[in-house]
Amino acid sequence: MSDPIVVINPNSTEDVTRAMSEALDGLRVPGGPEIECLTNPDGPPGVESQADADLAAVQVRDIVARRANSASAFVIACYSDPGIHAAREATEKPVFGIAESGMLRAISIREKFGVIAILQGSIPRHMRYIRALGFESRLAGERALGLGVVELSDEGRAYARLVETGKELRDKDGAQTVVLGCAGMARYRESLEEELSIPVIDPTQAAVSNALTNTLIKSL
Repeated sequence: MSDPIVVINPNSTEDVTRAMSEALDGLRVPGGPEIECLTNPDGPPGVESQADADLAAVQVRDIVARRANSASAFVIACYSDPGIHAAREATEKPVFGIAESGMLRAISIREKFGVIAILQGSIPRHMRYIRALGFESRLAGERALGLGVVELSDEGRAYARLVETGKELRDKDGAQTVVLGCAGMARYRESLEEELSIPVIDPTQAAVSNALTNTLIKSL
């Protein structure tokens, strides 16, 4: 049996980790590696600013370094991919970021993708990363819910805003697929996809799928 895939929630909100873990149940296959989701207890309640991302980056790198000999792969489950480059220096195991993985999935199935962010202030941070990855030409647009990470647990309010924002990305910006710009949105993916009638990507599922494929191929 291989070591687990370790999925790190860089914030300290346990509800996000629980919802994220539940969304990964379909990837927990018989005979496959364990998918272990853990919370960063010292992190901010939500990664909602560059300062939050910078703090979480150091903490994520330290978690990866501590688990380097007891994991088959790591997933950084925050749409800013905080600490991804430092984490890759801290281990020989593969490290997947959910933003990078989610956008790669999006551009592999449709020409133009949109992103649903939590807050308006998140968008400049995301855009810097999109440009760095070279995906800007494939981006239809990014729009914010106006809700923080903790507020995503208010299911009625959060889902209504997701539908409204997803329709704006589809109808006004021309998005052909939508990437959820926060791991805390995972519980809404299936319902939102049915509502929008276009693919909706949970980037944590995308990143764990990549990690799972990598681990299974290595075991052949």
